Amino acid sequence: MLRPRIIPCLLVKGQGLVKTRTFENPKYVGDPINAVKVFNEKEVDELIVLDIDASVQRREPDYVMIRNLAAECRMPLCYGGGVKTVEQAARIIGLGAEKVAISSAAIDDPELIVRLAEVLGSQSIVVVLDVRRTSAGGEYEVWRDNARKPTGFSPFALAQDMASRGAGEIVINSIDKDGEMSGYDIELMSRIRDCVFVPITALGGAGSLKDIGALIGKFGVIGAAAGSLFVFKGVYRAVLISYPSPSEKDSLIRSAGIA
Repeated sequence: MLRPRIIPCLLVKGQGLVKTRTFENPKYVGDPINAVKVFNEKEVDELIVLDIDASVQRREPDYVMIRNLAAECRMPLCYGGGVKTVEQAARIIGLGAEKVAISSAAIDDPELIVRLAEVLGSQSIVVVLDVRRTSAGGEYEVWRDNARKPTGFSPFALAQDMASRGAGEIVINSIDKDGEMSGYDIELMSRIRDCVFVPITALGGAGSLKDIGALIGKFGVIGAAAGSLFVFKGVYRAVLISYPSPSEKDSLIRSAGIA
């Protein structure tokens, strides 16, 4: 039976692990490999690693880092950052990642999703859409290049298009909620759920296990991804890698009515 997934999302800048707030002011929080070792011990459902510099700097994925992460990971690994071709994605899967995430490249060349799905299978292709409101209470819009450039695209139409081309999963990353730890954007996720029928994952805003419970309670089988929640502790944001225990995770799932 399908179950919701609780997913740490690690942001990599250079060789370091960082955390942002509304995509700004990246704060160094440690070494990615050390974080993976801790998450291994905590029996994490899945791990997302995003290189936030690769696409902006127009450079290739860091294959050495990916190989080292995959070798250490004892959970499914999704990697994103700098992927623009089928050959790059296939190399990443060959290094041991289960999924490849694309964002700007999918906007530039939507047919890339078709080609990736044909070679690697839809189950390995994740599209990440970075989304913010155009104004307070306004409509949602997809942004790119670390939220530096608006695209003019609606996330709802774009998510539908990406799914129809073969994306096996859509990750909705809320720019407004990033690092704020104030709860997920439930309205945004509700509208995405109404648009697409592939698995979806929410990212941005989780500040407590109650926020994850609220997301799962609303949507059932969904990916609940978080960054700050799993790397910070307390109001002063001391760095501490954490993850719900098996009993806490089971309680969250049971409270949502999922066996």
